[in-house]
Amino acid sequence: MNQNAESWALARKQLVDTICNMGYTEEFGNAIAKGLGGERVMRRMTSYLNLAKPKSAEEIVDEMLAISSEVDTWRKKKANEYYNSEYNKLLSQGLTDEDEN
Repeated sequence: MNQNAESWALARKQLVDTICNMGYTEEFGNAIAKGLGGERVMRRMTSYLNLAKPKSAEEIVDEMLAISSEVDTWRKKKANEYYNSEYNKLLSQGLTDEDEN
């Protein structure tokens, strides 16, 4: 396993362990981890759980959905910035012979 995969696996394990230590099932922890997907967001969720100590499964799911929504919004923003930049280049430079093919 490469370093990125090991780091991702550790973040997932820490999240699932934290959820299990709160009295929820491993299955619930795995579902939350799957819903988040990325290492950074799993670490963020683990921090939230340790700091906020939510009282219900619904609060945990609500936070997972909020984090996922923020990540989706950020990704869309970055994609829009990229395409806007490319469009502005096109407007300022025009099409070249390469672009026409």
